[in-house]
Amino acid sequence: MSKKIIKYVITDLLRNRTVLLYTLVLLALSLGVFLMEDNIDKGIASMLNIVLFVVPLVSIVFSTIYLYNSSEFIGLLVSQPLKRQSIWLSIAVGLGVMMAFAFFVGIGVPTLIFAYSASGLMLIVAGLLLSVIFVSLAMWTAVYIRDKSKGIGLAIILWLYFALIFDAILLFLLFQFADYPIENIMVAISMLNPIDISRILVLLEIDLSAMMGYTGAIFRDFFGTGGGMFVTLGVMLLWFAVPLWLSNRYFKKKDL
Repeated sequence: MSKKIIKYVITDLLRNRTVLLYTLVLLALSLGVFLMEDNIDKGIASMLNIVLFVVPLVSIVFSTIYLYNSSEFIGLLVSQPLKRQSIWLSIAVGLGVMMAFAFFVGIGVPTLIFAYSASGLMLIVAGLLLSVIFVSLAMWTAVYIRDKSKGIGLAIILWLYFALIFDAILLFLLFQFADYPIENIMVAISMLNPIDISRILVLLEIDLSAMMGYTGAIFRDFFGTGGGMFVTLGVMLLWFAVPLWLSNRYFKKKDL
C-alpha cells in the first residue's frame, strides 16, 4: 500500500463537509441520548438503532459517491508506475480509517464518557466494524458498476437488504417453521448479515436476550462463549475482507 495515497485520501476527507456533518450529527445524537437517559443500558439500546441503521447507510452511500467522484484521480494514479492493488487498497484504507474515525468521535467518545461498560465497548466495536464493512461493500459496488446512478442505487439496495429485508425474511422463516427446532439454524443464518451479528452481540451484553426466550438462550450459549466470540469476530472480518478482495481482483483487470 502507498502511504502517500492513504494520507491524501484522509486529508481530503478531513476537509469534506459531509464527513464533518456526519460526525457532528452522530455527536449531537449520542450526547442527547446519554444526557437525557439515566440508565446506561437504556441509553446503549437507544444508540444501537443509530449504529445499526445510520452508520451502515452513510458508510456505504458516501463511500460509493466518493469513489465515483474520484474516478479521474484514480485514473491518474493508474497511469503512474504504481500497482493497481496498492492503489485500490490504499484508497480503501483511507476511506475505512476516516469513516471509523468519524464514528468514534461522534459515538465512541461520548459512549466512553457516559456509558463506559462492557455493553458500551461492544457498541463501539460493532460500530467500527460496521463502518469498515460497509466501506468494503462500497468498494465492491463502485468498481463493478460503471454508471454512477446505478452504483449508488445498488448501494442503497444493499443497505435496505441488510437493514430491513433480511430481518423480514428471517421472521418469515421463523413463522413458517415455528413448530420445528430451528434455533441453531437461526444462529448460522444470522451470520449472513453483519448488522444482525452486531445487534445480537450488543443486546446480549445489556442482557436483553432474556426477552427473546429460548432463542435468546441459544444465542447466549453460542455468542457468550470464547469460541463463539472468536468465530463471530472471524465472520465479521470476512465480511470486510471478501468484498474488498473481490473488488480489488476486478479493479486489477478493469479497463479504466
